[in-house]
Amino acid sequence: MLRRKISDELMKWKANPGKHPLLVTGARQVGKTYAIEHFAESNYERVIYMNFEKSPSLKGIFGGDLDADALMLRITARFSDAKIIPGKTVIVLDEIQSCPNARTAMKSLSGDLRFDTIATGSLLGLNQSKVSLYPTGYEEYMDMHTMDFEEFLWAIGTDSDLISSVRNKLNCKEPLDPFITETFEEHYRTYMAVGGMPEAVDDFVTNRDFSRVRAIQKKIIRSYEDDISKYAEGIAKARARECLHSVPDQIGRRFRYTDVKGVHGARRSMYDGGIEWLIGAGVVFKSYKVTDLSPPLTYSRSMNLFKLFLHDVGLLVAMMERDTASMLFEGNSLVNGGKVAENVTACEIVSRNVEPMYFGEKDLEVDFVTVIGKDVAAIEVKSGNNKMSKSLDSVMSRSNARIRGVKLEHTNVNIDDNGVEHYPLFAGAFIFPDDSGYKL
Repeated sequence: MLRRKISDELMKWKANPGKHPLLVTGARQVGKTYAIEHFAESNYERVIYMNFEKSPSLKGIFGGDLDADALMLRITARFSDAKIIPGKTVIVLDEIQSCPNARTAMKSLSGDLRFDTIATGSLLGLNQSKVSLYPTGYEEYMDMHTMDFEEFLWAIGTDSDLISSVRNKLNCKEPLDPFITETFEEHYRTYMAVGGMPEAVDDFVTNRDFSRVRAIQKKIIRSYEDDISKYAEGIAKARARECLHSVPDQIGRRFRYTDVKGVHGARRSMYDGGIEWLIGAGVVFKSYKVTDLSPPLTYSRSMNLFKLFLHDVGLLVAMMERDTASMLFEGNSLVNGGKVAENVTACEIVSRNVEPMYFGEKDLEVDFVTVIGKDVAAIEVKSGNNKMSKSLDSVMSRSNARIRGVKLEHTNVNIDDNGVEHYPLFAGAFIFPDDSGYKL
């Protein structure tokens, strides 16, 4: 069984006596259903499970009055083992996007203290108009992402105490044992190739075969294309597909509409709908440009200038040339691993519910900026042979800002004469602030 961090967040939610029904969101196939089912079976005596995609007839339960008593009568009529054990029962509403009335009913279910309610949903941002009344203030949210590097380390059997030791040393800015550094770098290269989709990780752990992993990744990409065909409307069908396949070519630089298909004169209005569809499906996310390093960073955010990242690095690699995965694993210097490492770093930031941003002005650009503690951190990701970071050095030299310079590269931990902190690439999984947790 794959260990997921969301399990700890679910336990925190369950322990809160004032909790509301929980909505767990995320892209398809990131492991929501499996994680919720395992949590429910392990922590409740009675589990009432409904999947609205596999059993569309269950939508009828939410077809009439939506008060808690009426709903429980229908649930009892449908499920022979649905008798509530007060305080020990959970109702799981899986794929709730397929039953908008169930989403509306979350408000009524919130008032019933006999049972807990957990819903999961994908594509929730794409059918908002079908929900007649949102349960604003009566539900809590938890975002689930693909497996991050630490979860991948757990999956391949890395000792938890060793992981904790590495995290502590990195956060204390202390050098790691060279052998440990080399070992984690190898794991990191493997992670770049395999990614964090649970099905791909589970198969890799069992078979250690990149060709099998690639086949799984390709299948997942095709399922996303099928979702576009099924759920996208009008011109967004073609545009979303075109934008999706443009992402690998545009990783690491500002997204240009003219590069989506190489069509001369392509405009924002042509592709914005496709991009927003992919974002709503959780498949991609944006990193906006900021032009001022004074906090709060969002004050200088440019909403029209952004980079796009894929939500899983393994899927990104699968969309590249066939041998990219094995070449990354081998550390082949001919591979441009910078794009891949930058996507990993972006995913690590997003998995902590922190918005990724990058800094740019004139001819300067820093890969990521965020706030760590009380400091603005300017972060460069250098996976190739080019170790130069003119933009980072320029930002660090400014006397009017308190900047923490961070460079992720093939190195051990050290601080140079300019105050720039150098870390191995995998450190991005351990040094960023953790703002995860369920939200009202």
